[in-house]
Amino acid sequence: MTTEELMAVLEKKKLTDIIELIDDAKAGELEELELVESLGLLMDPELNREVLQLLQSLGVSIVYVTGEEDELDEDDEDDDE
Repeated sequence: MTTEELMAVLEKKKLTDIIELIDDAKAGELEELELVESLGLLMDPELNREVLQLLQSLGVSIVYVTGEEDELDEDDEDDDE
């Protein structure tokens, strides 16, 4: 799928948050994206794969985290308060 085709699909599905992520990546404003691998970015597995491939081609590092790491980060933030 070309970038134009992918963007058209995202627009049709009204996935504006994903479009903004791609725009940020194109502008060099997004260097790293943390995701829970089992959840991904989108519910549609093929669309998810296409978007992640596009982001990586734009220089974005995809970092997969586990739910446990997220909970630890939240606990650390609570300790700071």
